[in-house]
Amino acid sequence: MTPSRTALLGLIGLPLAFFAAFFLIPLIVVFVASVTTTEGAGTLANYSRILFDAYHWEVTLVTFRLGVLTTAICLAIGYPLAWYLVRVVRWRAWRRICVILLVVPLFTSNIVRSFGWMVLLGRTGLVNDTLRDVGLIDRPIRFLGTETGILIGLVYILLPFIVLTIGNALAKVDRTVEQASADLGASPASTFWNVTFPLSIPGVVSGGIMVFALSVSAYVTPALLSGGRVTVLPMLVFQQYSSVFDFHYGGALAITLLVFTLVLIAAASLVSRLGAR
Repeated sequence: MTPSRTALLGLIGLPLAFFAAFFLIPLIVVFVASVTTTEGAGTLANYSRILFDAYHWEVTLVTFRLGVLTTAICLAIGYPLAWYLVRVVRWRAWRRICVILLVVPLFTSNIVRSFGWMVLLGRTGLVNDTLRDVGLIDRPIRFLGTETGILIGLVYILLPFIVLTIGNALAKVDRTVEQASADLGASPASTFWNVTFPLSIPGVVSGGIMVFALSVSAYVTPALLSGGRVTVLPMLVFQQYSSVFDFHYGGALAITLLVFTLVLIAAASLVSRLGAR
């Protein structure tokens, strides 16, 4: 075997070994545990317990409702922000400052940021105090322990992923295509909806998938901001592994969450491809 081929196999083999050791093998272990009993016999009782229990469907609905709303709000806020950074800002130094301000929170633990939102969204927190001082409310709004509070925390934490992916897609759009559209008599709005936006769809889809996957699998933010009043699937999985020590049922919950997430992501990708045509 030539040295170049050996180097190539090493470059390919190391990532594959890492993938197998830290993703594939643990996934197989979790799946095997989900379809076996403590005695090692095969069973589907754990999945039946999930599929035929109204409580699990309610928790699943809450989990994916939060995921869809988080993704939609991040897209609604992130696209204009990405447009501003890529198309409006002319001073490179200011653009770099904005990107740094956007990325720096990612270096802070989600636990710290979630605790920060607990302080801001409390009954005597900055948000309620500001709304009361402005005169919009008479009594404090209960954000903590509700889906609204969780949604605010998830949007804040995951928004940078949307902005960065859409901004990268917008930066790659050929300006000459937009100029050609304008030369042919199209209005700026028509040029955006018929030229710019379709060319930026890959960034929208990739960012949306990333945010959706991270939001439905989030544990820390829902656990802290809900105060135990709202339950999502990752919280149930953590409970089974850390408190109940039922690895078989916890594995079934984890695999169910994974399958539902992959199905919804595949459906969203299919719809976006059909829409792009």
